[in-house]
Amino acid sequence: MNGAGRIGRSAKCAGARLTPAVADVSPAAKSAARIWLFDLDNTLHDASAHIFPHIARLMRDYIGRHLRLGEAEATALRQRYWQRYGATLPGLVRHHGIDPWHFLQHTHQFHDLASMVVVERGLRAMLRRLPGRKIVFSNAPAHYIRAVLAIAGIRRCFDAVYPVERFHYRAKPATRGFLYLLRAERLVPGSCVMVDDSLGNLRAAKKLGMSTVWVNPGTRGSPCADVHVASVLDLPRRLRQIRR
Repeated sequence: MNGAGRIGRSAKCAGARLTPAVADVSPAAKSAARIWLFDLDNTLHDASAHIFPHIARLMRDYIGRHLRLGEAEATALRQRYWQRYGATLPGLVRHHGIDPWHFLQHTHQFHDLASMVVVERGLRAMLRRLPGRKIVFSNAPAHYIRAVLAIAGIRRCFDAVYPVERFHYRAKPATRGFLYLLRAERLVPGSCVMVDDSLGNLRAAKKLGMSTVWVNPGTRGSPCADVHVASVLDLPRRLRQIRR
């Protein structure tokens, strides 16, 4: 489990240098002072096409095997906990005593992950242009995050990576996970921008005082999202709309 901790810092992407937040500074300086917290799945890459269906099957099989449920019952339980807690894992831990490390290791196995990761062209270039420190903050396990970032070619664009093991399996949108990251990185919520596809996660971030960006291909907005983008590639041109 120690290997699931924070993945070491690497060389920053161009333009990712942290600068002090002071009053009456230029928009460029304000942007450089931002701390970007990026979700992974369906934010930095499209997980719905291949990865999520695969994980859903593995979760169904795991739940069925360990709780002795049929396929339909296991699927219903997985979905019920996801709707209630924002992730399946918290419900399994709370109500059934499932070991979180064991669950995540067995439900995030892939024979050919490289063929399943769908990344928009220009992602790495966008991250390099985006001013401010960048952190991955995901409910996924460390081994999976490492693999996806490597396949996408964007690992060196992030100053830190926080997998769910790092914040003691307190999966988003639970506040404890957010607070753990803020303390570990010595951040104040007002300097952070949470970029996520989940409105539940953004709602939690906004309550803490973070700016929020909702990545969703639809056209409707949401009160818990300061900015709505169809693609994470749209971030650089929406900088002025992200409050500070």
